[in-house]
Amino acid sequence: MSEHVATIAWSRGDQPFADKRYSRAHDWTFDGGAVVRGSSAPSSVRIPFSDPAAVNPEEALVASLSSCHMLWFLDFAARAGLVVDRYIDQASGVLGHDGAGRRYMSEVTLRPVTAFAGRQPDQAELDHLHHEAHESCDMANSVRATVRVEASLG
Repeated sequence: MSEHVATIAWSRGDQPFADKRYSRAHDWTFDGGAVVRGSSAPSSVRIPFSDPAAVNPEEALVASLSSCHMLWFLDFAARAGLVVDRYIDQASGVLGHDGAGRRYMSEVTLRPVTAFAGRQPDQAELDHLHHEAHESCDMANSVRATVRVEASLG
């Protein structure tokens, strides 16, 4: 078992609060020292109360799923004797509503495009590697969203 830590910090400063006219911008600090600016999504809370340049929780969830999948894919590709030169994923997530009407991340689509040096896998091998990566990804195993992979060679 391993533990993963993040510190999330927000401060009101001199902003009003009870009228909901306060910034949702905050900082995520990770154990290695990286700091990422976070905020609500402008589609949830209008600008200027959301920071469109910051990462919102929905984007972070999509990025986490994509990153986890990629790391496992790279591992399985190396085990298969493939050399990956580049991996780019234009991942996206969709918020839906559950049976009780609550919003949740209902679907995440990963669209990895991978370039290889040397031996080139065919689509069947590529799909198999992505299937193995998906089955091994801790993040994919932690969410109820449907995670789809639309892999291609690039």
